Amino acid sequence: MSHREVMSFDVVIVGGGPAGLSTACKLAQLCQEHEISLDICLIEKGSEIGAHILSGAVLETTALDELFPEWRSMDAPVKTEVSDEEVLLLLNGSSALNVPGFLVPAALHNGGNFVISLSNLCRWLGEQAENLGVQIFTGFTAADILYDDTGAVIGIGTGAMGRDQSGNEKSNYEAGYELHAKYTVFAEGCRGHLGKQLIEKFALDKGKAPQHYGLGIKELWEIPSTQHQPGKIIHAIGWPLGLGKTTGGSFLYHLDNNQVAVGLITDLNYSNPWLSPFEEFQRLKRHPRFKTILQGGKRISYGARALVKGGMQSLPALVFPGGLLAGDNAGFLNFLKLKGSHTAMKSGMLAAESVFAALLIRKGKGTGEGTIEGAEASASDESGVLTSYQNNLRRSWLYRELHVSRNVAPAMHKLGILAGALFSFIDQVICRGKLPLTLQDKVADHATMKTADSSPKIYYPKPDNEISFDLLSSVYLSNTNHEENQPCHLQLIDPDTPLDFNLAEYDEPAQRYCPAGVYEIVRTKTETRFQINAQNCVHCKTCDIKDPTQNIIWVTPEGGGGPNYPNM
Repeated sequence: MSHREVMSFDVVIVGGGPAGLSTACKLAQLCQEHEISLDICLIEKGSEIGAHILSGAVLETTALDELFPEWRSMDAPVKTEVSDEEVLLLLNGSSALNVPGFLVPAALHNGGNFVISLSNLCRWLGEQAENLGVQIFTGFTAADILYDDTGAVIGIGTGAMGRDQSGNEKSNYEAGYELHAKYTVFAEGCRGHLGKQLIEKFALDKGKAPQHYGLGIKELWEIPSTQHQPGKIIHAIGWPLGLGKTTGGSFLYHLDNNQVAVGLITDLNYSNPWLSPFEEFQRLKRHPRFKTILQGGKRISYGARALVKGGMQSLPALVFPGGLLAGDNAGFLNFLKLKGSHTAMKSGMLAAESVFAALLIRKGKGTGEGTIEGAEASASDESGVLTSYQNNLRRSWLYRELHVSRNVAPAMHKLGILAGALFSFIDQVICRGKLPLTLQDKVADHATMKTADSSPKIYYPKPDNEISFDLLSSVYLSNTNHEENQPCHLQLIDPDTPLDFNLAEYDEPAQRYCPAGVYEIVRTKTETRFQINAQNCVHCKTCDIKDPTQNIIWVTPEGGGGPNYPNM
């Protein structure tokens, strides 16, 4: 067996999303400003920066304005300003009510925001990071965490390439690398598999509510120009998920070039095992308020990704010896605003400031006091914990924003759509987020599933192949590809559980909650088996989150595998 080559850096950043790239850019900017040289490495498991990035997205530019004040003259892919917006209550499959603006919390108004492709923004941020001297390695997976003898994080190990399904080395085998660093920033995105390990190892979630998630499914369409209104956005709640405790919402955003993004977010605390988020999305598009916009158009791309929505109550401790969590790996999405890009970017910038101040001290270049405007004097404690990161967060607009919106998600979970919306109106519109209470949802999403025989079956219509489509043709549009002869990256703790327990109790919900057709129950005359089509996986992480027995563990496949999203 080949040994991994060791490479050493000052900082290793895991993840090429908004948080990781903002960390890299801010660190490099600070190096230029203070005339300090640091070796900064960012690794991304996708084939290129942006390949695995999927979001709505309507961008609030608060963090971008801070990171690159001149972004408008730098050809950033942020061009289409919101021109009009609607909020809809979908009553059923044919009717809807427009929600008057005065009933909508101010945080949900999008004047001055931009409709963008987040994957393209990340590509642009990657270019800026490289221009600033950051080393970016794409197609490399952060497979495991490296620790020293004291238990402190000292970097990550990248995954090997060229193993067969049994783990044996093939002729093209290449060992991974050990990337050592003084500090490691984990910005893997929602449900990062290393972040999950760190939270458990260092008990970062002690005393916190369980993290909560939604599954976002999105398509990009090209529509007739007569139906296109650049900059118009629509948000909706209600049908097809209903007005009860199966919560979530939908959106349709008009981009430029006659393109629209349409999507559905299904909160993963739903209880009916017969529910299929993919099929609910196909139903959504048949609603007249959506269908009239999509009619005569053409689907360009499809994708899915889990999003983190627990808010302040679920935010873990962010620091540990040798590293920190940033972005959705920690859970910075603002559920009230339905936005997480600007918050992820800000968390990355705060992380960069704390790391830089600590490295200045280690290099003997300063005390940390006054080296960065607003930074705490004590950048890190004796064990290498970046104490200033968490403390500076509490003084930032990011913390204030999350605190104001803290009750919205648990209100929806505990009360349902209508009662939750009424509570949120009182909390946000009347009291402006200052109610003297903090709601808690202490039931993890995987624990909400009811048994199949106690839940009503859901029968979904066949696709019409004009507005609604089947699952496999959708996955094809995600450009997903994995080398088939490699170890399966969807691991079962107990291989018997899917058939012996999940099938009996829940009719194995993995065959419905997965938006990529990865999991199947295959029945023949001689056997019933649980089949994993790992090559279909779009890395959404839903299985790792929603499996009722927590029997599925998502780990990294070979680098470069997965979706390749254009303009998503």
